[in-house]
Amino acid sequence: MGFEFMDGAGNMAGWGMGGMAFGGLMMVLWFGLIIALIVFVVRWMTGSSQKDANQSSIEILQERYARGEIDSAELQERSVQLKKTV
Repeated sequence: MGFEFMDGAGNMAGWGMGGMAFGGLMMVLWFGLIIALIVFVVRWMTGSSQKDANQSSIEILQERYARGEIDSAELQERSVQLKKTV
């Protein structure tokens, strides 16, 4: 009549509470997979990589100097400070 998957006690196919716990776990895993997939696609489309994060401080200073954001005195001063910390 449409309730063939339920046993006499009202448990779904005999799983009882274990089936509910398993269903909740699968829902959390499914949402985690979807979120991870979205993050992966966004990072792939934006082209962000660890290459930019691994750029050294000295290289960043040199690029700023090349763009004219800092002058040679500031480049020298900051380079000395960075070399002291290493």
